[in-house]
Amino acid sequence: MSPDEVETVYEAMARQIDAVGAEHSELFLAKLALLLAERLDDTGAALDAIASAAANLAR
Repeated sequence: MSPDEVETVYEAMARQIDAVGAEHSELFLAKLALLLAERLDDTGAALDAIASAAANLAR
């Protein structure tokens, strides 16, 4: 994906997170991640993406 496409996806995700509200945002993100992993159809790549997403999170 190009940087512009990544930005488009990010903006769509952010809008939907706002739309579902704080009480449903975690469930929304979990469902989205599973749906995207299913479409990816590559367990190794999905696991790598999970590890990458978890890296460097501020705690």
